[in-house]
Amino acid sequence: MYERFHIIGLHVHSLSFKESLDTISEWGLQHRPGFVCFANVHMTIEAYNDPSFKNELDKASLVLPDGKPLSLATRWLYRKQQERIAGMDFMPAILERASALSAKIFLYGSTEEVLNKLTGLINTQYPGVMVAGAISPPFRPLTDAEKLADIQRINDSGAHFVLVALGCPKQEKWMAASSTAINAPLLGLGGAFPVMAGVRKRSPRWMQQLSLEWLYRLLQEPRRMFKRYLYTNSLFIWLLLKALIQQRFRKP
Repeated sequence: MYERFHIIGLHVHSLSFKESLDTISEWGLQHRPGFVCFANVHMTIEAYNDPSFKNELDKASLVLPDGKPLSLATRWLYRKQQERIAGMDFMPAILERASALSAKIFLYGSTEEVLNKLTGLINTQYPGVMVAGAISPPFRPLTDAEKLADIQRINDSGAHFVLVALGCPKQEKWMAASSTAINAPLLGLGGAFPVMAGVRKRSPRWMQQLSLEWLYRLLQEPRRMFKRYLYTNSLFIWLLLKALIQQRFRKP
């Protein structure tokens, strides 16, 4: 339906923020199964290093460029102006659209604390939305019976949209495995949950525009994020430069 571009480790769809919002809203009203990934540098490198994970991402209904580096890579590699579609911007947008449509949403993932605060915020700021349910699954791997019970609960809720927060790559793997059994689009919005709930702050706008959100996150959680960003960011830059050089010297 939409054009796709290969960027290092995954295929990214090319469409505007409004097009993605309209498309996903239509799927939700139709209770159409599927899943949507908001790809950043971390997800790109995970896909590059793990072919099985890349194959799961290729099953997604949409893979949208969450990170500014992916938008820039699309422009540099394919001369295509691609709008950034950040999950943190998309979550309030889909909630606003769901409120206008009097739609039901289901929250899956994160912690009980975040889910409780998020539910309260949605009830206050998006009165047209019905939070049809929320599940904070245990950190350990779920049994088959638990997976089926969660899917049944989501379907029984009648949710039009399922917002998922399990962290990459866990949430993408869960969505790929569960999407065909759930009667609603699944949206992988992990990092947006604690920000919307007020548990964690988002970077200032100027840092977002300069592709420095990762630096703000690093300053918030230096011990946990340092090794990840040192590795993924460095490898992404190298692989992108390599792709640009190969493109520059490729024969017509």
